[in-house]
This record gives sequence, structure tokens and C-alpha cells, in this order.
Amino acid sequence: MRLSVARLDLGNRRRLTMGYAVGMALYALAIVALYPTFKHSSELNKLASGKLGALFGVTGPLTSPAGWLDANAFTNFLPLIMLLLTIGYGASAIAGQDDDNTLGPIVVLPLSRRRILAEKIVALMAQALALTLAVAACTYVGRAFELTLDPWNVATALLAVLVLGIDLGLIALTVGAATGSRGTAIGVTATLAAASYLISSLAPVVSWIHPLRFASLFYWAVGDNQLASGTTITAFAILTAVAAIATLTATVAFQRLDVR
Repeated sequence: MRLSVARLDLGNRRRLTMGYAVGMALYALAIVALYPTFKHSSELNKLASGKLGALFGVTGPLTSPAGWLDANAFTNFLPLIMLLLTIGYGASAIAGQDDDNTLGPIVVLPLSRRRILAEKIVALMAQALALTLAVAACTYVGRAFELTLDPWNVATALLAVLVLGIDLGLIALTVGAATGSRGTAIGVTATLAAASYLISSLAPVVSWIHPLRFASLFYWAVGDNQLASGTTITAFAILTAVAAIATLTATVAFQRLDVR
């Protein structure tokens, strides 16, 4: 029987992943179902205008289909749940297991460290994909509730959130492999994610932050009105490049890690 680190890690996190996926899917379904109730509310548009609205990811009229989903899920809550899942796993996949003294028995298996890391990255991607597919299934029923959006734009927006989650999960994995500390991996990556979110959210309304938006992963994933206009090839190229760089850096760091 072929040894599979990915299967082992996914088995250990099955309940957590399914819990996140089901919870986020039910939330998305509730948001979709509530849209007809609020689609004609002009008060919501007034309430969400300006800097307050920007903090919640509102980039257009809140009562439009794209504005409604952006404000209630895509630019805030969905990325948050995604990052809880991927950063949590990325920080625990190497550093966390090293802290718990469970990484040692894995690295002595007849598998190269490169292979072990690759399987852990597969496990990271599988968890992020499970969450994305669950949300997609509930989002696409929006047409039954008057939430009409271009299916292609929805698909590319979901894919961008998926890659965002993988990016930050890989960064957490890299920091963990470099430092051997799960706490450091979570702290550094969470700080990076929070800064990226604030830059993306405030860029439309704060003039001095506006030029910094291109340095934000959140901008490329959810901060450029992706639901209304689709995610660009440039955005995917940048998000994919970050994943590739993080993977290479993690490989080097894991090779050098002195496992307990």
C-alpha cells in the first residue's frame, strides 16, 4: 500500500474541513435567499456608502447582485473562513507537527522531504477546494432568488478566492518550515492577511492608500469588483506567481529544517 501523507493529513482534518464547508455553504445560501427582501432598499445603499462601506468590501450599490454578494460574503466572510482553514493547516502541516513531535516519524518514512511537502500542499489545496465547491453550489442557486450574476464572473471570483487561500496557506507553511514555530507562522501570515485586506478595502476611499492596492493579495482576488466584471488574467498570474514562489521557498526551508 502506497504511503500517503496527504491522505493522512486530510483524514485528521476531515471534520474541521467539512464543518467549515457546510457552515459557509449554509451562510451563502441564506445570503442568496435574503436578497429579494433587500434588493429595493435605498437605505442600505446610503448606510454602506463611504469609508464604512469600504471596510466591509462594498464597491458598488449594495442592492445590486454583485454588491450584495460582495458585501455579505465574497470580500470578507468567505476569505476569512478560507484563511482560517488554509492558514491553520499551513501553520500546522510542518511547524505544528514538529511542535507536537509527530513530524519526526513522517520524515523517516521512505519518502523524500520534497515528496512529503508536495503531498501536504495537495492536502492544503484539497481543503480549500472543498470549501470553494460548497459555496459555489449555494451561490449558483441565486438565480432562483433574483440574484442574477454572470456565471463566468462567479466562477472566476470563486477561483480567485481559492488561490488566495492557497497563497496564504503556503506562506504560513513556509514561515512554519523556516522557523519551526506554529505560533510564528500563524502570527506572521495573519498579520500579512490583515494588512492586505485593509489596503484593498480602503484603497477606493483613501487617496494615499490607493497606489498601494497593487501590493495587496486581497485586491487581486476580491478587491477589484470581480463579481461584476470578472477576474483578470493579470490577477490570476500574480496570485499563481505568489503560490509558486511560496512553494519554492517552502521547499528550501523544509530541506533545512532540523526536525525534532
